[in-house]
Amino acid sequence: MEISFLVLGVLALTSLAQGQDQSGFLSLDCGLPADASYSDPKTSLYYISDASFINSGVTKSISSEFSTNSIDRPLWYVRSFPKGSRNCYNVTTIADTKYLIKATFMYGNYDNLNQLPVFDLHIGPNKWVTVQILNASTPLVQEIIYDAPLKYTSVCLANKNSGTPFISILELRPLKNTTYVAQSGALALLNKRLDLGSITNQTVRYPDDVYDRLWHPFHLIQLTDISTNLTVDFGSHNDYQPPSIVMRSAVTQANSSNPLLVSIGDSVEYKTYQFYVYMHFAEIEKLEANQSPYSESAITGGNYDFSLFKVGGSTLPPLLNAIEVYYVVELLQSETSQADIDAIMEIKSTYGITRNWQGDPCAPQDYVWDGLSCSYNGTAPPIITSLNLSSSGLTGEIASDIANLKSLKSLDLSNNTLTGPVPDFLSQLASLKVLNMTGNRLTGTVPVDLLKRSQSGLLLLSVDGNPELCASDSCNDNKNKKYVVPVTVSVAALFVIVAAILLAICLKRRKKQAAVAGEMMEAQTRKTSDALESRKRQFTYSEVLEITNNFERVLGRGGFGSVYHGYLDDIEVAVKTVSPSSVQGYKEFQAEVKLLLRVHHKNLTSLVGYCEEANHLVLIYEYMANGDLKHHLSVDDPADILSWEGRLRIALGAAQAEGDSHVTTTVAGTPGYLDPE
Repeated sequence: MEISFLVLGVLALTSLAQGQDQSGFLSLDCGLPADASYSDPKTSLYYISDASFINSGVTKSISSEFSTNSIDRPLWYVRSFPKGSRNCYNVTTIADTKYLIKATFMYGNYDNLNQLPVFDLHIGPNKWVTVQILNASTPLVQEIIYDAPLKYTSVCLANKNSGTPFISILELRPLKNTTYVAQSGALALLNKRLDLGSITNQTVRYPDDVYDRLWHPFHLIQLTDISTNLTVDFGSHNDYQPPSIVMRSAVTQANSSNPLLVSIGDSVEYKTYQFYVYMHFAEIEKLEANQSPYSESAITGGNYDFSLFKVGGSTLPPLLNAIEVYYVVELLQSETSQADIDAIMEIKSTYGITRNWQGDPCAPQDYVWDGLSCSYNGTAPPIITSLNLSSSGLTGEIASDIANLKSLKSLDLSNNTLTGPVPDFLSQLASLKVLNMTGNRLTGTVPVDLLKRSQSGLLLLSVDGNPELCASDSCNDNKNKKYVVPVTVSVAALFVIVAAILLAICLKRRKKQAAVAGEMMEAQTRKTSDALESRKRQFTYSEVLEITNNFERVLGRGGFGSVYHGYLDDIEVAVKTVSPSSVQGYKEFQAEVKLLLRVHHKNLTSLVGYCEEANHLVLIYEYMANGDLKHHLSVDDPADILSWEGRLRIALGAAQAEGDSHVTTTVAGTPGYLDPE
């Protein structure tokens, strides 16, 4: 046990009084109907409902047998917590500011059970005190002086399975940071703050005490009460500012030779405690010429008792006006990182989450918020590393505050009704390893960086169940093309113009050569027009089976049917079969055979032969080992994609082939061999 004594004295007497407004005060009447408020007639303190500071609990009124005129109005209601292991008030504080926090409990048989509960009270993530209600009609007040480290402070009631926790009043009062300084932890008031030799014999608080501390009257039979009618002026030299009405009285020994004995508690209950004892002194009697001041006193003590006795040339016995005794509440568990608290509180507000998200998100570990996982490193603030909001009824877009959870490794937003795009800020979460967005209504494309991390195995990405969301590189390629539309359109327009000019030149040249070539073309047409009857390019179905090795390798499928790979005299060919259920039919088959037997051009695939046997209709083409035009226009590898010069040559060649062969778009075909489009 360790006891620290702090002697606080004031020396002057005056007729002036001190005063202060309620600036910075927060007075919550717990259980008061929402939006209700009032000024307490006894204290002039302004009380408001606690409804906006907590999202759990039920409101009750104390039993009528306790609702008498002697019960202060703030005690008429209670908020009880029959559900949940921990229920917390979340109040706004000024970081690094010292506060006096008071919690008051008046059972009043509000639940008609006559069962006095026992439960724990927490300040932030640390236990403050165990609340044990001993009497239904007597209010119990717990006070603590707390240096708020963050801009939010939580006061929580934790269920111990020994009755339902409840609370009547919660109050916060800012103090000067120069007062009540402890080496570590917070200072909880031990029992009561004592007004020794009280003049009023009533509890003193605001407005007499500018900090709204509660001073209880106390008299000792073996001591003598002394007092003055003058006001004690503590001026600016005493930041504690004890109430003048308290400092106007004191106790002293009748016999100046006897010490003034003080005891602070039971040695068994408090054997492990560290105490801070604040004693307030004021010379309230006019000294005669032969008298020396009371301030020449000494304090000695051991265990839980201590004595004040006169020293030096003092002629008067020691006196004591008021005393406060506090014990240290060690705050060993750090609050969650302020940045993470800010972010998760905004997320909670955005989505209206009604889980057990109360108090500190990560601490203590027994009360971590549902859906959160945190990382702990000694005394450093915990940080949020995982957020699971699956099946939480979320709507709207993905909250931008998620980006402020910088250490997030796993994010699960699956099975909600989230809309809008997948935001780029998710790519900025460098630690993110798992991202699940399945089963929503997200639209647009998945950011490129997320796709790259997924493809490289750095991110487990799940986006199924979003019908209007594209999760491939090709989607992002198309998206990127939107930014070069003006350039692309200009190049395409130039391409069309140049192609048209060159086509006109080719057609004009062809017309000049028509006289010479006409006769040759007529002869060729007459020679090949009846090629279906020629056996030179006609194969039997058994030969087709041999060429394709029983249709072993499929190259593709089209309007006719399937295309297979094959070998004809060690030369690769493509074999297209007409399905019996083909919607294009025999007529189109004949049209294509006649056309391709007649047309020979370097820019068109050559027909090697055909098969017309019973229901078996087959066309045999040259095999294009390097793929078709569509492949080279849409290949993923930029190195293999056709240049604009190559595309121009193909366009001119195709136009020339069409002009030479008079191909019409009524011909059916298979992509890669003769595409009518």
